[in-house]
Amino acid sequence: MESSPWGIIYCPKQGVRHTHKRWERIKELLDANNINYDFVQSEGPQSVERLTRMLCSNGYETLIIVGGDSALNRAVNSILSMDDAVRQRVALGVIPNGRGNDYATFWGFTEDDDEKTIQWLANRRLRKVDVGYLQPLATGEDDEAPAAPHYFLNCINVGLVANIMKLKYKTRRIFGLSTLSYSASMIMLLFQRMEKRMRLHINEDTIEQKVMNVCVGNCRGYGLTPSAVPYNGCLDVSVISQPEMRQLIEGMGMLFTGKFLNHKDVKAFRTTRRIRFEEAHGATVSADGRVLKEMQAPFEIGLKPEHINLIIPS
Repeated sequence: MESSPWGIIYCPKQGVRHTHKRWERIKELLDANNINYDFVQSEGPQSVERLTRMLCSNGYETLIIVGGDSALNRAVNSILSMDDAVRQRVALGVIPNGRGNDYATFWGFTEDDDEKTIQWLANRRLRKVDVGYLQPLATGEDDEAPAAPHYFLNCINVGLVANIMKLKYKTRRIFGLSTLSYSASMIMLLFQRMEKRMRLHINEDTIEQKVMNVCVGNCRGYGLTPSAVPYNGCLDVSVISQPEMRQLIEGMGMLFTGKFLNHKDVKAFRTTRRIRFEEAHGATVSADGRVLKEMQAPFEIGLKPEHINLIIPS
């Protein structure tokens, strides 16, 4: 009996020419492994959610995202906005294709070995993984109901890291995905205020001070929550104070060596409770590298344990 087809959403890298070559390589491997699939290509980041709803509504049980963290984030939010039966039926898989593949890399999926990735996906080993959520809270200023939650697989950043993402997207429109784009982001960052006064509650602690960045990780959070795993029912939190330039450079080195939590300006927490942000004073917020426009405190960040089906390596 022929297996039901995969629904594949191909998300080309933005700003890269000849994106069809990447898909041709993946298609060649899919055909060589006798994978039954239907393929659609996203026209841009926003179309991923629409295409996810279309495939899920048409009964596909395996949804493969060829993309990065941001595309995965959009797919997860689309799945969880639908009927609960969809969440229970659909298995989500990823073939990394982007600048940000932190969540896929955690599981062992890389762009360097598409053949192994496709074989793992074909084996369809499923694991229910935790999904984080950010829930905007009513301010009491009107009678409108709070907005719907925003879900994430990897992390939420509030502050500097989210601001870097915001600047990167701005410069990408001008410079594409070149090194110049990232250099321009760093130069623009020098003119930004690097700290924001925040008030948040984690477990029994209340933090009320100037903060450079808060990372809430369901996974390793690009190295900012390196001990977080998406299957233990906990969120890890790193609160980063405003360091001096020398300490900032030192912290970058510790980030790349896995010793980030040892930095003296980092406070680390682990919690099963919701984290409440009462004030963030205009700090930029991002989820899985995707900037959440106009997101402002107050909001809560929590976790839904074992909430979505993920295809993981055999």
